Amino acid sequence: MTLTKNHNFKDKVVVITGAGGVLCAYFAKEIAKTGAKVALLDINLESAKKFANEITAEGYIAKAYKTNVLELESIKETRNAIAADFGTCDILINGAGGNNPKATTDNEFHEFDLPSTTKSFFDLEKSGIEFVFNLNYLGTLLPTQVFAKDMVGKKGANIINISSMNAYTPLTKIPAYSGAKAAISNFTQWLAVHFSHVGIRCNAIAPGFLVSNQNRALLFDAEGNPTPRAHKILTNTPMGRFGEANELLGGILFLMDEEYASFINGVVLPIDGGFSAYSGV
Repeated sequence: MTLTKNHNFKDKVVVITGAGGVLCAYFAKEIAKTGAKVALLDINLESAKKFANEITAEGYIAKAYKTNVLELESIKETRNAIAADFGTCDILINGAGGNNPKATTDNEFHEFDLPSTTKSFFDLEKSGIEFVFNLNYLGTLLPTQVFAKDMVGKKGANIINISSMNAYTPLTKIPAYSGAKAAISNFTQWLAVHFSHVGIRCNAIAPGFLVSNQNRALLFDAEGNPTPRAHKILTNTPMGRFGEANELLGGILFLMDEEYASFINGVVLPIDGGFSAYSGV
């Protein structure tokens, strides 16, 4: 990967939530190569530590912090620890998020005489819906409340949120996740306006479809063949393939970098192989 050589974030403190996951850990590893001091936040400290250790083993600067993005006191404790270790936050990447089976239906369309074993819209559990919405929306809002206080007036300070293709057109089966990501896109624009007088830019990326540990079973069968759902995705992605993690990195680095994106504010950048542009016809 040579993208990082085009960006210089030397001595910038970059805070990444959800960094115990594979995707945000990858972002952390690459951003560390730009000279940044990277704080990896995750409720799973062991996972975040593993990735932080891999970064420091390569000679870069990183540290893991156990953080629950749904608990304000946990975030504040982490903010204080990062400030003591590295200094105050310059760039915040809100990567925490995800879906949950309790907020997912079995069926794409409600029909007459559904089998009794089908988990329909009417069977979705309130706790599951709350968990998904809170994790994605509050899990972005609360860290922003805490870390953005230190970013006011800092040159190059900015926030990157992670939205989704679901924010444009909701996917079937996942109403809570789709709604939460739509809220993230809206919140990104709200933050961009709110902080525009104090020098903090806020943008987001909206990834298309990547294969991850979370969705692999939905996209491929036991033999590794695409499932019917995967076929639908690929048919509606003009480039005809799933994306790769490194194909998100360029967009994130671009939006982070004041040298490239100083007048870009309130943008939700699709990185989706053309999915959002295709009508299906």
